[in-house]
Amino acid sequence: MKPKYYITSPIYYVNDVPHIGHAYTSLACDVLARWKRLDGFDVFFLTGTDEHGQKVEKAAALAGLDPQAFTDRVSPAFLEMARIMGISHDDFIRTTEQRHKIATTRLWHRLEDAGEIYLGGYEGWYAVRDEAFYDESELTIGPDGTRIGPSGAPVEWVVEPSWFFRLSAWQDRLLEFYEKNPDFIAPVSRRNEVLSFVRGGLKDLSISRTSFKWGIPVPGQPAHVMYVWVDALFNYVSATGWPDPDAPRANFWPADLHMVGKDILRFHAVYWPALLMAAGLEPPHRVFAHGWWTIEGEKMSKSLGNVIAPADLVGAFGLDPVRYFLLREVPFGNDGDFSRRAVVSRMNGELANDLGNLAQRSLSLVARNTGGRLPPRGAPTEEDLTMLAAAEALPGLLRGLFDRQAFHEALEEVWKVVRAANGYVDHQAPWALRKTDPVRMAAVLRVLADVLRSVATVLQPVMPDSMGKMLDQLGVPEEARDIAALARPLPAGIPLPPPQGIFPRHNDEPAS
Repeated sequence: MKPKYYITSPIYYVNDVPHIGHAYTSLACDVLARWKRLDGFDVFFLTGTDEHGQKVEKAAALAGLDPQAFTDRVSPAFLEMARIMGISHDDFIRTTEQRHKIATTRLWHRLEDAGEIYLGGYEGWYAVRDEAFYDESELTIGPDGTRIGPSGAPVEWVVEPSWFFRLSAWQDRLLEFYEKNPDFIAPVSRRNEVLSFVRGGLKDLSISRTSFKWGIPVPGQPAHVMYVWVDALFNYVSATGWPDPDAPRANFWPADLHMVGKDILRFHAVYWPALLMAAGLEPPHRVFAHGWWTIEGEKMSKSLGNVIAPADLVGAFGLDPVRYFLLREVPFGNDGDFSRRAVVSRMNGELANDLGNLAQRSLSLVARNTGGRLPPRGAPTEEDLTMLAAAEALPGLLRGLFDRQAFHEALEEVWKVVRAANGYVDHQAPWALRKTDPVRMAAVLRVLADVLRSVATVLQPVMPDSMGKMLDQLGVPEEARDIAALARPLPAGIPLPPPQGIFPRHNDEPAS
């Protein structure tokens, strides 16, 4: 039986259109999901849209629509983003779906039965944009004298009846949980932020609102709707079919990884595990909070007009180069800057020159010198063994790095092999061996073909289309493209198709 792996993107808020930040999070999840499938796992990859809350109600009113019609119009844009970015999710959940409402209502009953929630009154600072409550100590004063939350969103003083979750009672238990599960929050810098926040003291959390209506009703309290974050977070469980123990995906919980942006870490690493444990459910295994992208050195914003739509990005550079760049350019978890120059540099330097050129000249030599058929393996030299060992080590190296979400390090390990293979072919000079030692020439070309197969196999999660084409040219059948198949050499003599360039150089000169 295959081991199970459950990964989630955040569900995206539908008050706006998808941009590069949404695409980045989904891409990271997609690469991990594809890798785990290649590595023999039964994967459940969930994404979707967060459709309740005051912010959506206001956005719908501005659009002249009722909230359900508004979310019905906007949610498909996130499905389209997933299609454009080649995202291989297994389910797309909307929090307006009945399955989610049923499960979230059941969660509320569990919390109530456990004595973990109570009815009181909320009085404090609330940011509609963030759908978040903030303490006075977290606020700053803006130029116009208004109070500003840590995200830059304005806050307003709210006074209303509210149900509360006894979060304060979970402070010590959360700290104990973090200590016993040191990999629960990543990267380390984010873990330290959460530890500092929890050690600073937790207050009970307001989990219902009465000042608007667009949300899941609190059971037996028709004037209240559930706080949007309680509603939203529970999508990860409701998508498994909970509370039905016989649902097809019931045994996928707890999730192995929640991938989130750093701005929503507190909800996932503090409120979420406490709510789950209070309801008698197991917390997820890991929450990874990645950084943000700036655009050409500027913060991405509508006012600057520099928000990049995924469709525009893919249209300009192609899907696989964009996927590669976003995970290669900066250490995952850090902030990064997106620039056209940086994309073109990666495309031309690493994809076209390094990998594309290695594949093109190796396969062209096979086409010209071995009748277009995969040559046999020869008696290996020390150089051959070193080159092959580096390629054969890739799956094990990448397995560990992907489990840490160190995408940039994983790609660097692959490129070490690509660079070494370019050095190998230069040093072995198979074009010269044709006249002096054709048997040795064939052996060198076979080493190159085997190395390229390993490289293309492990790069499939990042660049699925391009690496599929490379494996086609290497004669690798569809059923032999997973990690386990690398242990089975391809038979000599199989015909290879005529080689074709996979990564053309990108000309970034503006059209005249």
